[in-house]
Amino acid sequence: MINQLLNPNGQQQQQQNQNIIQNPKPPGEPQVKGPEMNDRDFINDGLSTCKYLAEGLNIAAWESSHQQLHADYLQMLNETQQCARELYNTMFQKGWYKLEAVEQQKLQQAYQQFNGYSSQFPYRG
Repeated sequence: MINQLLNPNGQQQQQQNQNIIQNPKPPGEPQVKGPEMNDRDFINDGLSTCKYLAEGLNIAAWESSHQQLHADYLQMLNETQQCARELYNTMFQKGWYKLEAVEQQKLQQAYQQFNGYSSQFPYRG
């Protein structure tokens, strides 16, 4: 009863926690972080950099007029995406990256919404 008074959304928070997919964090990881960068910060920075680079390389590949340059951009994009995947996997394994499971009904609603958009595309393959 006291928990409900202090936290009326406790049941909702507990349900949300059940939808979280996350590995346990490493033992000994401090709860409060100081100003210095730790392994998690470095890996997170690397992942953010890979995402930024992938976006730029994707645009460069689209807009390149020379075939060999286009192929080079695609190779760099692929290598960048592989690097990002390795960093993501490391973060997930160490419990530093969490995902939220989605209910089937919400997934179906999103699918129907975006599937409806496909009829508006000028080119359909």
